[in-house]
Amino acid sequence: MTEITYGKDECYTPKWVFDTLGLEFDLDVASSHHPLVIVPTKNKYTIDDNGLEKPWFGRIWMNPPFSKVTPWIDKWLDHANGLCLVPLSSNGRWVNKLWDSDAACCYLPPNMAFQGASGHIVKMRWRTAVWAIGNDNIEALRKLGRVKQ
Repeated sequence: MTEITYGKDECYTPKWVFDTLGLEFDLDVASSHHPLVIVPTKNKYTIDDNGLEKPWFGRIWMNPPFSKVTPWIDKWLDHANGLCLVPLSSNGRWVNKLWDSDAACCYLPPNMAFQGASGHIVKMRWRTAVWAIGNDNIEALRKLGRVKQ
């Protein structure tokens, strides 16, 4: 039996985020086969599928690899329907692209706790935020807290 190894970039969105949003997604574009992934979605792309190369459809959930966010943000903005969770401590151009877009933003709590692939709690040293694009998605985002639009 082959052991599956999950990367350092794998930190899973807590269930309370999805419970609060109250949305179902058509596609999780940067998912995992890991049993701790609990995104309410009908379809998902994993690292094996390379979600950047596949067509995106419907309402998207995206928690991309934080080590390489730019291409994911570019495709997410082009798709223009969904929510994404990204770090806020970056000087990358993608931050400005998000800020200058029609997407809305809600900061998540400081020192947000995620679940790592081994089941351990991962506390980010930077803030994270959920961004939404599309009217229904922005309305759902308001359930998480104060929204910049």
